[in-house]
Amino acid sequence: MPDLRLDHVGIQVRDLFRTAEAFERLFGYRRVTDPVVNTRHGVRGIFLEKSGSLPIKLITPVTPGPHAYGLHHLAFMAPDLEATLVELRVAGARTLSPPQPGEMFDDELIAFVRAAGINVELITTDRRRGRID
Repeated sequence: MPDLRLDHVGIQVRDLFRTAEAFERLFGYRRVTDPVVNTRHGVRGIFLEKSGSLPIKLITPVTPGPHAYGLHHLAFMAPDLEATLVELRVAGARTLSPPQPGEMFDDELIAFVRAAGINVELITTDRRRGRID
């Protein structure tokens, strides 16, 4: 079993700033990054944080078209990304996106797998590009 820690929740939305404002007004979150475009996955995203709660990453597609909105992924910190991918594949997860630099994480490696019926992002750092605080 890999040693993973839940890092953030990713939600795909139609409008980053309108949704961020709603999370600020309704739930006490605050925006902590400027928008960053992830060219490899075709999304633009920002992070929201609230003391004592998990961060939320809001993402929106950069291209028009039919998109699914709502919960997009759970993200886990993986101390050893390659070993974690092997362990998860052996346990039945399917790799969606192999390790590659993640623009929202200062180009540290990230990967996506499909596990337990949901998308799971594996990250290797807690750095966030575009931090504004």
